[in-house]
Amino acid sequence: MLATSASAQVSLTPPAVEAPATKPAAKAPPKPAPVAAKKPSAEAKPAAKPPAAPGAAAPTPAPEDPNADLVYGAYQRGQYKTAFDLAIARAQTGDIKAMTMLGELYSNALGIKRDYVKALDWFKRAADGGDREAMLELAMMRIAGRGAPMDKQEAVRLLASAAKLGEPKAAYNLALLYLDGQTLPQDLKRSAELLRMAADAGNPEAQYALATFYKEGTGVEKDLDKSVRLLQAASLADNVDAEVEYAIALYNGTGTPKNQPAAVALLRKAARQNSAIAQNRLARVLVSGQGAPVDKVEAMKWHLIAKTVGKGDPELDELFAGLSPEDRAKAELGAKRWFGTAR
Repeated sequence: MLATSASAQVSLTPPAVEAPATKPAAKAPPKPAPVAAKKPSAEAKPAAKPPAAPGAAAPTPAPEDPNADLVYGAYQRGQYKTAFDLAIARAQTGDIKAMTMLGELYSNALGIKRDYVKALDWFKRAADGGDREAMLELAMMRIAGRGAPMDKQEAVRLLASAAKLGEPKAAYNLALLYLDGQTLPQDLKRSAELLRMAADAGNPEAQYALATFYKEGTGVEKDLDKSVRLLQAASLADNVDAEVEYAIALYNGTGTPKNQPAAVALLRKAARQNSAIAQNRLARVLVSGQGAPVDKVEAMKWHLIAKTVGKGDPELDELFAGLSPEDRAKAELGAKRWFGTAR
């Protein structure tokens, strides 16, 4: 979202590609959407442990920890009512993580009726106790005006406190406020510093945003190599916008060695993740045969899908019109199957 539309940056011939959109130097790029803290889904599983080296003695199993976090375990398994009951008991003993969990459960109506007032109260108790995730969640509620009147200055204070404690999503959201220039005076250099903090901690949204800063020289010295490395990191974390931009860089050899097959594989992945830009670019690749075998039916399928969600392409419209009636019908059927409307 910070980046210029990826459709204006890739060279795919034929057909000819449009020139990159130019921007007034004084304006900052559009801001990406804020990101609140997210807990792992109920389906999340712990990573598998690597096997022991051959000949190595098997480690002695650690004794069962009586203080294991049963609350979080129940949450991960989707047992929200159990998590709520356990968290209530722990919160009464001053457990700030349990307080944060109660805020999460009340805020998202998990195992309990949604109640923003109670969520705000629990997040505030945990934040006052020093929990950085609670600070972030409380800040997002204050920005949105949930559970209490909107208070952006309080939100800024909370985000700054959480960022100092190492919460990457707080640093990212604070960077957006410095970029936006409404709640805080616009400060692109400070925004870049905060994005770097979050990016270094592995936040993919921050990595993508900072990549765009380096690409355009926003708040930092322009550096295509750094931009591409950040795009690669964010794309590995399944950030769809980064996948598209990194695919374009790979396809054109911009800031990285050219690798068209890898670029096409990334475009396919992003297209399946509903990126209209990736769908359009994949269609052009499949028409041109550069980086993948020519497949006009598949290309037109992706063109029709992208066009349905607003990413039109007059040149591909002409190619579609030139297909045989049989191939047009196949492409249309493929698009309908994608949307689940085929009979």
